[in-house]
Amino acid sequence: MTTTVTSGGLGASGIDATYKKVALRLIPYIFVCYLFNYLDRVNVGFAKLQMLDDLGLSETAYGLGAGIFFLGYVAFGVPSNLMLHRFGARRWIALIMVLWGLLSTSLLFVRSAESFYVLRFLTGAAEAGFFPGIVLYLTKWFPSARRGGVMALFMSAIPLSGVLGGPFSGWILGHFTDGQAGMHAWQWLFLLQGLPTVVLGIGILAVLSNGIDDARFLSSDEKAALKQALVEDDKNRPKTVSDSFAAVLRNKGVWALGVIYFSIQSGVYMINFWLPSIIKASGQTDPALVGWLSAIPYLAASVFMLYVGRSADRHRERRLHLAIPMLMGVGGLMVAANFSASPTIALIGLTIATMGALTGLPMFWPISGGYLSPTAMAGGLALINSIGQIAGFVSPYMVGWIKDTTQSTDTALYILAAIILVGVVLVLRIPGKLVNR
Repeated sequence: MTTTVTSGGLGASGIDATYKKVALRLIPYIFVCYLFNYLDRVNVGFAKLQMLDDLGLSETAYGLGAGIFFLGYVAFGVPSNLMLHRFGARRWIALIMVLWGLLSTSLLFVRSAESFYVLRFLTGAAEAGFFPGIVLYLTKWFPSARRGGVMALFMSAIPLSGVLGGPFSGWILGHFTDGQAGMHAWQWLFLLQGLPTVVLGIGILAVLSNGIDDARFLSSDEKAALKQALVEDDKNRPKTVSDSFAAVLRNKGVWALGVIYFSIQSGVYMINFWLPSIIKASGQTDPALVGWLSAIPYLAASVFMLYVGRSADRHRERRLHLAIPMLMGVGGLMVAANFSASPTIALIGLTIATMGALTGLPMFWPISGGYLSPTAMAGGLALINSIGQIAGFVSPYMVGWIKDTTQSTDTALYILAAIILVGVVLVLRIPGKLVNR
C-alpha cells in the first residue's frame, strides 16, 4: 500500500514517481557502501582459513578477535549516531567510511593476537555509526509504509556480500599463494577488500545530500510532497512512543527490541564468521570451492529478503513477517547441527538459517518506528543497534570456545537456535496496533 499525499500538486502517481527517483538516487550507492561495510566486518571468516596457521592463533583467539570488533562498535554506536545527527549524514558517513576502510586494510599488518584484537576493536569503533546512521537517514526520506521494501533493498547488501564476497575471497586465497610482494594471501584479502571502502567514503560527499531540503535532484513540488508525507506519517504514529532519549532509556519496549535484535544477530554472526569453517570441516579444502559453496545460502537469502520486504509493505503487517523468518533461523540451525555429518543436508540447513536470520534484519527495523518519536530516533536506533551488536562479540567467541572444547560446532548451533526462539516469543508479544503500519 502506498502513500497518497498530493502536496505540491503531485497526485498518487506523482508521489510514487518521486519516491522512485529518490530510491534510484540514494539506494544504489549506499547499497554498495553497505556491501563493503559488511564485507570488511566479516572477511576475517575467510582470512581465518590461513591466518590462524601463519600466526599460530587458536580457535578461541580467533573468536575473541572476531567478536572484540563489536565491543568497539557498541561503545561508540550511540555517540557516533548523535554526531551524525549534529553534523549531517553526508560529512559524517564519509569520514567514518574512510577511517574504517583504512583500519580494515591495516589488518594485513597483524602479527600477533594482541595486534589483531586492537585493530578489530578500532575498526568496530569506526564502523559504529554507519548502519544506524543510514537507518536514521532513510527515515528522513521514507514514511513507515514504504520502509519495509526500502530497508530490504538496502540490507540485501548483506547476503549479496556473501554471494560476491565468498567467491572473491576464495579466489584471493587461492590466487595469491606464492607470496606476491612478500605478502600472504590473507594479507592481500584485507588489502583488496579494504581500500575500496576508502574510495566509496570519499564518493559519499558527491552523492548524498543531508536531507530533502538539500536535494538538488528534486523540484520544489517534489520536496513539499515528501515532507508532507513525513508529517502525515508522524501524525499517525501511536501516542505511546518515547519523546526523548531519556524516555527511550526508561522504555521497556525499546529494551525488548534490543533483545530481539540481539537474538537475530546471534544467528547472523555465527553464519558470517563460521560458515566457511563449517564448509571446510565437511571435507572441502579448496579455498575457491569453499567460497562458491558459501555463496549458496546468501544467494537464497537475497531473493527471500526482497520478497518478504515487499510482502510486509503490501499487507502492512510486521510481526509475522519478522517472526516467521526468525523461526526459519531456528529450524535451519537445528537441521545443520543434527546432520553435521552429512555435508549436503547441513548446507541445506545453513541455507534455511541464513534465509531466515538475514531476512529478520530488514524486517526488524520498521517495527522500531512504533516506539520512537523523530526527536528520539537518533539515540534510540543507536541504542537498539548497540544492544543487538553485543551478539557480534558473544556469538563468535562462544562458538570458538565450544569448537576448541568439543571439536565441534553442534552445541553452539543448538544454543543459538534457543536464543533466536526467545526473540520470536518477544516479537509475538508486541501489540500489532503499534507496529502494523
